[in-house]
Amino acid sequence: MKTKNFYLYTIIPYRLGITLLLVVGLCSCGFLTTPSLKASNLSIGSNVTPIREIKPETDKQATVYIQGKVEKQVPLVQQWAYQINDSTGKIWVVTNQPNLKEGEQVVIKGQVRFQSIPLAGQEFGEVYIEEK
Repeated sequence: MKTKNFYLYTIIPYRLGITLLLVVGLCSCGFLTTPSLKASNLSIGSNVTPIREIKPETDKQATVYIQGKVEKQVPLVQQWAYQINDSTGKIWVVTNQPNLKEGEQVVIKGQVRFQSIPLAGQEFGEVYIEEK
């Protein structure tokens, strides 16, 4: 009788508590976000903007998410520039991240910028993204 009471009042609540803790822990992992915006850490969502839809807006600085493959990289003074291709187009991203590799899939959040380059009466400006 003592063994049955011990099992009933000690082992069963202990197992239920551990099971509940594991279930709550696993469910809460879905709500975590990571500071890195690599594609392996985020799922594609409705907030990812296709590159072809990014337009130069000199008066408004929209924040967008883009997802694509790193094609080129250029070191700058204390920053890096990466050309990202998402099959709808290509765009340059200026960031502080030095560790993105060519061929790597990434998701980047940044502000749309436009650099005007007037030359001989024509505009050769470029749209790019500055990561935030």
